[in-house]
Amino acid sequence: MAFEGLAERLQATFDKMKGRGKVSEADVKEMMREVRLALLEADVNFKVVKKFVNDVKERAVGQEVMKSLTPGQQVIKVVNEELTALMGGEQTKIATAQKSPTVVMMAGLQGAGKTTTVAKIANHLRKHNNRKPLLAAADIYRPAAIDQLETLGKQLNMPVYSLGDQASPVDIAKGAVEQAKEEHCDYVLIDTAGRLHIDENLMGELQEVKQAVQPDEILLVVDAMTGQDAVNVAESFNEQLGITGAVLTKLDGDTRGGAALSVRQVTGVPIKFAGVGEKIDELDEFHPERMASRILGMGDVLSLIEKAQTNVDDERAKELEKKMRSAEMTFDDFLEQLEQVRNMGPLDDLLQMMPGANKKAMKNIQVDESQIGRVEAIVRSMTKHEKDNPSVMNASRKRRIAKGSGTTIQDVNRLLKQFEDMKKMMKQMTSGQKGKKKGKGGFQLPFM
Repeated sequence: MAFEGLAERLQATFDKMKGRGKVSEADVKEMMREVRLALLEADVNFKVVKKFVNDVKERAVGQEVMKSLTPGQQVIKVVNEELTALMGGEQTKIATAQKSPTVVMMAGLQGAGKTTTVAKIANHLRKHNNRKPLLAAADIYRPAAIDQLETLGKQLNMPVYSLGDQASPVDIAKGAVEQAKEEHCDYVLIDTAGRLHIDENLMGELQEVKQAVQPDEILLVVDAMTGQDAVNVAESFNEQLGITGAVLTKLDGDTRGGAALSVRQVTGVPIKFAGVGEKIDELDEFHPERMASRILGMGDVLSLIEKAQTNVDDERAKELEKKMRSAEMTFDDFLEQLEQVRNMGPLDDLLQMMPGANKKAMKNIQVDESQIGRVEAIVRSMTKHEKDNPSVMNASRKRRIAKGSGTTIQDVNRLLKQFEDMKKMMKQMTSGQKGKKKGKGGFQLPFM
């Protein structure tokens, strides 16, 4: 997670405040000194830090906090609200023009991940908004940029408009818009050229493209790992091009996250998307309030629910619930559920969305996803009869399964026992038997 260092510092500071029956102005000043240092270490713009700290301090020493029954919690609530405001307050979605197609011009420096982001946004629009996008290859300078976009288009089965690397970006952009109208595409995403640094030629060309197609959105792709440089780039592009939003890439990397907390405040434009991985579907809409909650260790349950809704089959979930109620769940059902959970993303990322996930207690939890593969191997080494009736397992069957899955008999025994424990626990939970004794904390994968 990009904000891991910042999150740890802030949460350690706030842990001292929780439960205090009384909070003095001196306590607030001490806490804000820690917050200020944490933000500066996270590479947040110093002007942004100064304003943020002053805004929080002003509210935190006011009547609403000092005279409340839980002043420590109230201070944290103020920080959460101001942190949300710092990143834009409310989510801002990508524009939709009144008359199709909606033209989105993508800009950014070379190496920020612009071409891949074009494809990611197109995929997001089709998957979540039922849109029909067209991709336009207008980066005629970077070697293989056109080939890269065409490859991504084929991968997504989406049209890509290209005139090669000899045509002008203006002609390519105009041609793409015309083709989108002919093919009834409702979005055009234009991949423009980048540079290693901002120069007059780059800006002049982008301004010509802007004037030619009058885009509904100009989204700046910003590499979150570049820290303060990302803010300077955003400020310069905004002054010369008039961007309407930003997309942060590489938020999953080893970055301090300062760019996300600074771009919105410095440019005044909203962050609309965040790239959280290299895969084509690893792009999230940016929710300021959810990001603030994650930074402060309050979790991001809404995003977790959305991932589940996208990746879990509702009908199968209902069917499985019925089986759980009657303790009829088989190992085939278990494998299917395991696959749906894995489709939601890396388990480490899912844990980060749980309330309190960034606490020190959670840092010791290491999820080795290769072990899940070993569990799958054990189940797949069973016959259909064994999956449906685990009670038939005897010593020879277990030896065969262990050999076939490359595990030990002890591993097989552990999985069988935990599977039965899970079925019992689920039956109790779904039957509402609150008073009965539960198992030892529920189901846990072997080897973990």
